[in-house]
Amino acid sequence: MEWLADPNAWLALATLTALEIVLGVDNIIFISILCSRLPESQRAKARNIGLMLAMVMRIGLLFTLSWMMTLTEPLFGIMGKEISGRDLILLGGGLFLLWKSVHEIHNALEGPGQTGGATAAVTATFGAVLLQIAVIDIVFSLDSVITAVGMVDELSIMVIAIVIAVGVMLVAAGPISNFVDQHPTIKMLALSFLTLIGVALIAEGWGLHIPKGYIYFAMAFSVAVELLNLRMRAKRKPVELHKQLPK
Repeated sequence: MEWLADPNAWLALATLTALEIVLGVDNIIFISILCSRLPESQRAKARNIGLMLAMVMRIGLLFTLSWMMTLTEPLFGIMGKEISGRDLILLGGGLFLLWKSVHEIHNALEGPGQTGGATAAVTATFGAVLLQIAVIDIVFSLDSVITAVGMVDELSIMVIAIVIAVGVMLVAAGPISNFVDQHPTIKMLALSFLTLIGVALIAEGWGLHIPKGYIYFAMAFSVAVELLNLRMRAKRKPVELHKQLPK
């Protein structure tokens, strides 16, 4: 713990924590949307367990850095492109995220009854939701850990940054989830973001790097515009019909 006396280490901790929180926003959105299909009494519990799973996976991956390095070694080739274990995780996670976001958009627009289901809250079981959260946590954790390893050399700094970031996400998950549930347009925007992230993960797995800054800027700009729209709709007076006077 010699880094405690090093100001640069504290700066690295603050920067990495901020990045981990930013990288965790999409994870919160995904968890919130999945938990919205559970009965209201189980949503908070599922969100907390999902975020704790994310923390455990990220810390676990940090302690298996030697194994993570082997994920970059090519396993086989397709169409002249070498595919590694990391690529397979990113491709699988991206496809899962694409399927899930498009499925949720379809249900939001057409209604679950159109596909033969009863209600979303009834058909989604607690275990099924946690399983889906765990699957996508692996992908988001991989991205988060790679960022941490690239920024900091001290393992303890990485672990502390992840714990702090998950703590912040645990506090923010409830308000974010409630806000998304109360505003259908925000939920649709969030699902569109997940579709975008899924495409980015597939591209990354195929060797096409898309700078994260572009994606987050587009997401932040879209949220800002939608918040302005919500503010304008809240101020707009409802339309009142003029009563026709009797002749």
